[in-house]
Amino acid sequence: MPLAKLSYYLIDVGSITLGISFLLLVIHTTLLAQGRRTVGRALTLAGAGATAGGGSATVPVQGTQPTPAGSTGQAFAWASFVLIGLGMLVRAVLVGRGPWGNMYEFSIAFAFGILLAYLLLGRRYPIRAIGFLPIGVALFLAVYAFSLPQEISPLVPALDNPPLLTIHVGMAMLSYGIFAVSFGAAVGYLVQGRENRVSWLPPAKVLDEVAYRSVIIGFPIFATMIVLGSWWASIAWGRYWGWDPKETSALVTWLIFAVYLHARNQKGWAGRPSALILVIGFGAVLFTLFGNLFFSGLHAYSGL
Repeated sequence: MPLAKLSYYLIDVGSITLGISFLLLVIHTTLLAQGRRTVGRALTLAGAGATAGGGSATVPVQGTQPTPAGSTGQAFAWASFVLIGLGMLVRAVLVGRGPWGNMYEFSIAFAFGILLAYLLLGRRYPIRAIGFLPIGVALFLAVYAFSLPQEISPLVPALDNPPLLTIHVGMAMLSYGIFAVSFGAAVGYLVQGRENRVSWLPPAKVLDEVAYRSVIIGFPIFATMIVLGSWWASIAWGRYWGWDPKETSALVTWLIFAVYLHARNQKGWAGRPSALILVIGFGAVLFTLFGNLFFSGLHAYSGL
Protein backbone atom coordinates (compact mmCIF):
# COMPACT_ATOMS: atom_id res chain seq x y z
CA MET A 1 0.00 0.00 0.00
CA PRO A 2 1.46 3.42 -0.97
CA LEU A 3 2.32 5.62 1.99
CA ALA A 4 -0.26 8.28 1.07
CA LYS A 5 -3.07 5.71 1.03
CA LEU A 6 -1.78 4.20 4.28
CA SER A 7 -1.92 7.62 5.92
CA TYR A 8 -5.50 8.21 4.77
CA TYR A 9 -6.49 4.71 5.86
CA LEU A 10 -5.03 5.08 9.36
CA ILE A 11 -6.62 8.50 9.89
CA ASP A 12 -9.99 7.33 8.54
CA VAL A 13 -10.04 4.23 10.75
CA GLY A 14 -8.87 6.32 13.70
CA SER A 15 -11.71 8.77 13.09
CA ILE A 16 -14.25 5.96 13.00
CA THR A 17 -12.77 4.59 16.21
CA LEU A 18 -13.07 8.07 17.69
CA GLY A 19 -16.77 8.10 16.85
CA ILE A 20 -17.25 4.76 18.59
CA SER A 21 -15.41 6.09 21.63
CA PHE A 22 -17.67 9.14 21.73
CA LEU A 23 -20.85 7.03 21.59
CA LEU A 24 -19.60 4.70 24.32
CA LEU A 25 -18.62 7.60 26.58
CA VAL A 26 -22.06 9.16 26.05
CA ILE A 27 -23.58 5.83 27.08
CA HIS A 28 -21.26 5.73 30.09
CA THR A 29 -22.33 9.18 31.24
CA THR A 30 -25.99 8.37 30.59
CA LEU A 31 -25.73 5.22 32.70
CA LEU A 32 -24.14 7.22 35.51
CA ALA A 33 -26.87 9.85 35.28
CA GLN A 34 -29.69 7.29 35.26
CA GLY A 35 -28.19 5.42 38.19
CA ARG A 36 -27.25 8.50 40.20
CA ARG A 37 -29.70 7.79 43.01
CA THR A 38 -28.60 4.19 43.31
CA VAL A 39 -24.97 5.18 43.25
CA GLY A 40 -25.49 7.92 45.82
CA ARG A 41 -27.35 5.54 48.12
CA ALA A 42 -24.60 2.92 47.77
CA LEU A 43 -21.93 5.43 48.68
CA THR A 44 -23.95 6.56 51.70
CA LEU A 45 -24.44 2.99 52.89
CA ALA A 46 -20.76 2.24 52.37
CA GLY A 47 -19.82 5.21 54.51
CA ALA A 48 -22.34 4.31 57.19
CA GLY A 49 -21.12 0.72 57.27
CA ALA A 50 -17.56 1.83 57.76
CA THR A 51 -18.59 4.09 60.65
CA ALA A 52 -20.70 1.44 62.32
CA GLY A 53 -17.96 -1.13 62.08
CA GLY A 54 -15.40 1.20 63.56
CA GLY A 55 -13.05 0.53 60.68
CA SER A 56 -12.18 2.28 57.48
CA ALA A 57 -13.53 1.67 54.02
CA THR A 58 -12.58 3.08 50.67
CA VAL A 59 -15.56 4.96 49.27
CA PRO A 60 -15.28 5.72 45.56
CA VAL A 61 -15.07 9.37 44.61
CA GLN A 62 -18.26 10.48 42.89
CA GLY A 63 -18.12 10.38 39.13
CA THR A 64 -15.57 7.54 39.09
CA GLN A 65 -17.90 4.54 39.03
CA PRO A 66 -16.85 2.27 36.16
CA THR A 67 -19.20 0.92 33.52
CA PRO A 68 -18.43 -1.49 30.66
CA ALA A 69 -19.28 1.29 28.19
CA GLY A 70 -16.89 3.70 29.87
CA SER A 71 -13.98 1.25 29.99
CA THR A 72 -14.52 0.22 26.37
CA GLY A 73 -14.93 3.84 25.27
CA GLN A 74 -11.62 4.71 26.92
CA ALA A 75 -9.94 1.82 25.11
CA PHE A 76 -11.33 3.06 21.79
CA ALA A 77 -10.04 6.55 22.60
CA TRP A 78 -6.55 5.12 23.04
CA ALA A 79 -6.91 3.15 19.80
CA SER A 80 -8.00 6.30 17.97
CA PHE A 81 -5.06 8.22 19.42
CA VAL A 82 -2.61 5.58 18.17
CA LEU A 83 -4.19 5.23 14.70
CA ILE A 84 -4.49 8.97 14.03
CA GLY A 85 -0.99 9.52 15.40
CA LEU A 86 0.45 6.87 13.09
CA GLY A 87 -1.46 8.34 10.15
CA MET A 88 -0.05 11.79 10.91
CA LEU A 89 3.44 10.34 11.28
CA VAL A 90 3.24 8.67 7.86
CA ARG A 91 1.99 11.92 6.34
CA ALA A 92 4.84 13.82 8.04
CA VAL A 93 7.36 11.45 6.45
CA LEU A 94 5.76 12.04 3.05
CA VAL A 95 5.75 15.85 3.26
CA GLY A 96 8.99 16.28 5.23
CA ARG A 97 7.46 18.56 7.87
CA GLY A 98 4.75 18.63 10.50
CA PRO A 99 1.53 17.34 8.89
CA TRP A 100 -0.42 20.59 9.31
CA GLY A 101 0.00 22.66 6.18
CA ASN A 102 -3.68 23.03 5.25
CA MET A 103 -7.07 23.03 6.96
CA TYR A 104 -7.53 19.26 6.63
CA GLU A 105 -4.24 18.65 8.39
CA PHE A 106 -4.97 21.38 10.99
CA SER A 107 -8.29 19.76 11.89
CA ILE A 108 -6.86 16.26 12.25
CA ALA A 109 -3.93 17.58 14.30
CA PHE A 110 -6.33 19.50 16.56
CA ALA A 111 -8.35 16.33 17.17
CA PHE A 112 -5.12 14.47 17.93
CA GLY A 113 -4.09 17.19 20.39
CA ILE A 114 -7.40 16.86 22.21
CA LEU A 115 -6.99 13.10 22.49
CA LEU A 116 -3.45 13.52 23.81
CA ALA A 117 -4.50 16.04 26.47
CA TYR A 118 -7.60 14.11 27.55
CA LEU A 119 -5.86 10.76 27.83
CA LEU A 120 -2.89 12.14 29.76
CA LEU A 121 -5.00 14.17 32.18
CA GLY A 122 -7.41 11.25 32.48
CA ARG A 123 -4.63 9.11 33.91
CA ARG A 124 -4.36 11.49 36.88
CA TYR A 125 -7.91 12.80 37.32
CA PRO A 126 -11.27 10.97 37.32
CA ILE A 127 -12.78 12.81 34.33
CA ARG A 128 -14.29 9.97 32.32
CA ALA A 129 -17.82 11.17 33.16
CA ILE A 130 -17.13 14.33 31.14
CA GLY A 131 -14.95 12.59 28.56
CA PHE A 132 -17.64 12.82 25.90
CA LEU A 133 -17.19 16.62 25.81
CA PRO A 134 -13.55 16.85 24.65
CA ILE A 135 -13.92 13.64 22.64
CA GLY A 136 -17.02 15.14 21.02
CA VAL A 137 -15.06 18.22 19.97
CA ALA A 138 -12.34 15.97 18.55
CA LEU A 139 -14.96 13.98 16.63
CA PHE A 140 -16.46 17.18 15.21
CA LEU A 141 -13.04 18.20 13.93
CA ALA A 142 -12.41 14.77 12.39
CA VAL A 143 -15.81 14.79 10.65
CA TYR A 144 -15.18 18.34 9.46
CA ALA A 145 -11.83 17.25 8.05
CA PHE A 146 -13.59 14.70 5.83
CA SER A 147 -15.30 17.60 4.02
CA LEU A 148 -11.98 19.25 3.14
CA PRO A 149 -9.48 18.62 0.34
CA GLN A 150 -7.17 15.88 1.59
CA GLU A 151 -4.55 15.65 -1.13
CA ILE A 152 -0.98 16.63 -0.42
CA SER A 153 -0.10 19.88 -2.20
CA PRO A 154 2.92 22.22 -2.15
CA LEU A 155 3.02 24.87 0.55
CA VAL A 156 2.31 28.49 -0.31
CA PRO A 157 5.52 30.61 -0.20
CA ALA A 158 4.70 32.15 3.22
CA LEU A 159 4.46 28.68 4.76
CA ASP A 160 7.52 27.23 3.08
CA ASN A 161 9.58 27.03 6.27
CA PRO A 162 9.30 23.41 7.46
CA PRO A 163 11.05 23.84 10.86
CA LEU A 164 8.96 26.84 11.93
CA LEU A 165 5.78 25.33 10.48
CA THR A 166 6.36 22.13 12.42
CA ILE A 167 7.04 23.87 15.75
CA HIS A 168 4.71 26.88 15.52
CA VAL A 169 1.59 25.08 14.30
CA GLY A 170 2.38 21.99 16.38
CA MET A 171 2.34 24.17 19.50
CA ALA A 172 -0.96 25.68 18.38
CA MET A 173 -2.62 22.30 17.97
CA LEU A 174 -1.23 21.02 21.28
CA SER A 175 -2.37 24.07 23.24
CA TYR A 176 -5.77 24.01 21.51
CA GLY A 177 -6.18 20.37 22.53
CA ILE A 178 -5.31 21.15 26.15
CA PHE A 179 -7.75 24.06 26.19
CA ALA A 180 -10.46 21.70 24.92
CA VAL A 181 -10.04 19.60 28.07
CA SER A 182 -10.24 22.74 30.22
CA PHE A 183 -13.46 23.57 28.37
CA GLY A 184 -14.92 20.15 29.19
CA ALA A 185 -13.97 20.52 32.85
CA ALA A 186 -15.46 24.02 32.95
CA VAL A 187 -18.77 22.83 31.51
CA GLY A 188 -18.78 20.00 34.06
CA TYR A 189 -18.15 22.51 36.84
CA LEU A 190 -21.01 24.74 35.68
CA VAL A 191 -23.35 21.74 35.82
CA GLN A 192 -21.93 20.44 39.08
CA GLY A 193 -21.81 23.70 41.02
CA ARG A 194 -19.72 24.39 44.09
CA GLU A 195 -22.28 22.46 46.14
CA ASN A 196 -21.61 19.17 44.27
CA ARG A 197 -25.28 18.87 43.34
CA VAL A 198 -24.79 16.13 40.71
CA SER A 199 -23.68 12.83 42.20
CA TRP A 200 -22.53 11.23 38.95
CA LEU A 201 -20.09 13.99 38.03
CA PRO A 202 -16.62 14.37 39.53
CA PRO A 203 -16.55 16.75 42.52
CA ALA A 204 -16.37 20.46 41.79
CA LYS A 205 -12.90 20.57 43.32
CA VAL A 206 -11.63 17.95 40.87
CA LEU A 207 -13.22 19.68 37.87
CA ASP A 208 -11.77 23.02 38.92
CA GLU A 209 -8.33 21.44 39.38
CA VAL A 210 -8.46 19.80 35.93
CA ALA A 211 -9.47 23.08 34.30
CA TYR A 212 -6.74 24.99 36.11
CA ARG A 213 -3.99 22.44 35.43
CA SER A 214 -4.97 22.34 31.77
CA VAL A 215 -4.61 26.09 31.41
CA ILE A 216 -1.36 26.12 33.40
CA ILE A 217 0.06 23.64 30.86
CA GLY A 218 -1.54 25.07 27.72
CA PHE A 219 -1.07 28.79 28.41
CA PRO A 220 2.76 28.95 28.11
CA ILE A 221 2.64 26.69 25.03
CA PHE A 222 0.12 29.03 23.43
CA ALA A 223 2.19 32.09 24.39
CA THR A 224 5.33 30.54 22.87
CA MET A 225 3.34 29.79 19.72
CA ILE A 226 2.45 33.50 19.40
CA VAL A 227 6.08 34.56 19.87
CA LEU A 228 7.28 32.07 17.24
CA GLY A 229 4.51 33.24 14.94
CA SER A 230 5.75 36.82 15.23
CA TRP A 231 9.27 35.71 14.37
CA TRP A 232 7.96 33.75 11.39
CA ALA A 233 5.89 36.77 10.27
CA SER A 234 9.06 38.85 10.26
CA ILE A 235 10.74 36.28 8.01
CA ALA A 236 7.77 35.77 5.67
CA TRP A 237 6.20 39.24 5.52
CA GLY A 238 8.85 41.61 6.84
CA ARG A 239 7.03 42.61 10.06
CA TYR A 240 6.54 41.02 13.47
CA TRP A 241 2.91 42.05 13.92
CA GLY A 242 0.34 43.42 11.51
CA TRP A 243 -3.02 42.98 13.26
CA ASP A 244 -4.01 40.31 10.77
CA PRO A 245 -7.39 38.76 11.81
CA LYS A 246 -5.76 35.52 12.90
CA GLU A 247 -3.01 37.32 14.79
CA THR A 248 -5.57 39.51 16.52
CA SER A 249 -7.85 36.62 17.47
CA ALA A 250 -4.85 34.68 18.85
CA LEU A 251 -3.91 37.67 20.99
CA VAL A 252 -7.49 38.02 22.27
CA THR A 253 -7.54 34.30 23.09
CA TRP A 254 -4.28 34.64 25.02
CA LEU A 255 -5.71 37.59 26.97
CA ILE A 256 -8.86 35.66 27.88
CA PHE A 257 -6.86 32.81 29.39
CA ALA A 258 -4.59 35.33 31.13
CA VAL A 259 -7.71 36.88 32.68
CA TYR A 260 -8.82 33.40 33.79
CA LEU A 261 -5.52 32.71 35.55
CA HIS A 262 -5.84 36.01 37.40
CA ALA A 263 -9.56 35.67 38.14
CA ARG A 264 -9.38 32.14 39.51
CA ASN A 265 -7.22 33.37 42.38
CA GLN A 266 -9.63 36.18 43.25
CA LYS A 267 -12.27 35.31 45.84
CA GLY A 268 -15.14 36.93 43.97
CA TRP A 269 -14.25 35.30 40.64
CA ALA A 270 -13.32 31.79 41.74
CA GLY A 271 -15.68 29.00 40.77
CA ARG A 272 -18.53 29.70 38.34
CA PRO A 273 -17.24 33.03 36.93
CA SER A 274 -13.85 31.48 36.17
CA ALA A 275 -15.51 28.49 34.51
CA LEU A 276 -17.54 30.84 32.32
CA ILE A 277 -14.32 32.57 31.26
CA LEU A 278 -12.95 29.19 30.12
CA VAL A 279 -16.04 28.52 28.02
CA ILE A 280 -15.61 31.92 26.37
CA GLY A 281 -11.91 31.23 25.97
CA PHE A 282 -12.52 28.00 24.10
CA GLY A 283 -14.99 29.80 21.86
CA ALA A 284 -12.12 32.19 21.08
CA VAL A 285 -9.88 29.19 20.33
CA LEU A 286 -12.38 27.92 17.76
CA PHE A 287 -12.68 31.40 16.25
CA THR A 288 -8.89 31.62 16.03
CA LEU A 289 -8.84 28.30 14.18
CA PHE A 290 -11.75 28.92 11.81
CA GLY A 291 -11.78 32.71 11.59
CA ASN A 292 -9.58 32.83 8.50
CA LEU A 293 -12.38 31.06 6.61
CA PHE A 294 -14.59 34.13 7.05
CA PHE A 295 -12.12 37.02 7.15
CA SER A 296 -9.53 37.68 4.50
CA GLY A 297 -5.96 38.11 5.61
CA LEU A 298 -2.42 36.85 5.27
CA HIS A 299 -3.37 33.62 7.07
CA ALA A 300 -5.96 32.63 4.43
CA TYR A 301 -3.91 29.65 3.28
CA SER A 302 -6.18 26.80 4.37
CA GLY A 303 -6.38 25.26 0.90
CA LEU A 304 -10.11 25.95 0.55
